[in-house]
Amino acid sequence: MRIAVDAFGSDKAPFPEVEGAVSAINNKCCSKVFLVGKKETLSKALEKYYYPKQAIKVIDATEVIDTSEKPVAELRKKVDSSLRKALNLVKEGQADALVSAGSTGAVMAASLLYFGRIKGVLRPALAISLPTIKEPEILLDVGANVDCTSENLVQFAEMGSIYSAYFQKKEQPRIALINIGEESKKGNEVTIEAYAKLQQLKSINFVGNIEGKDILKGAADVIISDGFIGNIMLKTVEGVAFSLFEILKQEFEHDWIAKIGAILSYPAYRHLKKKLDYSEYGGGFLLGVNEISIIAHGRSNAKAISNAIKFASFSKKSKFLSHIKNYYQQKMETKGE
Repeated sequence: MRIAVDAFGSDKAPFPEVEGAVSAINNKCCSKVFLVGKKETLSKALEKYYYPKQAIKVIDATEVIDTSEKPVAELRKKVDSSLRKALNLVKEGQADALVSAGSTGAVMAASLLYFGRIKGVLRPALAISLPTIKEPEILLDVGANVDCTSENLVQFAEMGSIYSAYFQKKEQPRIALINIGEESKKGNEVTIEAYAKLQQLKSINFVGNIEGKDILKGAADVIISDGFIGNIMLKTVEGVAFSLFEILKQEFEHDWIAKIGAILSYPAYRHLKKKLDYSEYGGGFLLGVNEISIIAHGRSNAKAISNAIKFASFSKKSKFLSHIKNYYQQKMETKGE
């Protein structure tokens, strides 16, 4: 698999992208990586690494999408940006998938522009894997769509169910709608409407509303939200995990008794940290576009980029895109569209 990486997307670009690409190649996660960005900077950064030289190719791009600007305006203005050139490699068939740790809005807008929407899909949604007490669950949308209609939420549930069944091998994935209460009449107008429509949708296993306190209990396989709530929820979970480990670290350093406790509990501590580490999951899958577009966290380190490349390669090999395209094609044919 050949993966195009927007090498100037992350907060600390291009160093996580460069190290992550080298790691992915050395670990045989894919056959080739195109690092797209300022050629001189990337070439110099690559000099300190050992890797098969033919497996990583630098593609020069002189501009970078600024996350502080409006995504669409930036995309139109910066035709020689690393993101646009990386996308173009996939569009032209030179690469099989995209990985970017840039602005979610920019990557989504650009993916729509270059790849187009799958026929039958109203809006793409960004799906991520979230760790729970039991098994990981799928959360979507986590930032691609700030404002959603009830129809959008229903389709997110549909895409999430297909995604979970295909990748997690769930026969009937449990689909839940994030809300302020479990009752069907709780929430705003959009979530109340979505609840009623989801109950009527026979193609999914809708288990009702889920409150924030139950998200990490593994009570559902797929959790549905608009991008505004989903993004806040995701970053809250990340923040709580980070704060938890900082508090534990401070407590362990408090006195000699605590230090002994830290030594004894280290295996459990290490396991928990790995389970809650976002870098283990690589990136989010932009569901609903015609090519593989993986959006990594802006704070991604080299490990996260490497895992995002691995996930992009795996997703392409899995033929999931053909599966979801066929699903919506059959659905439209059934409706006579």
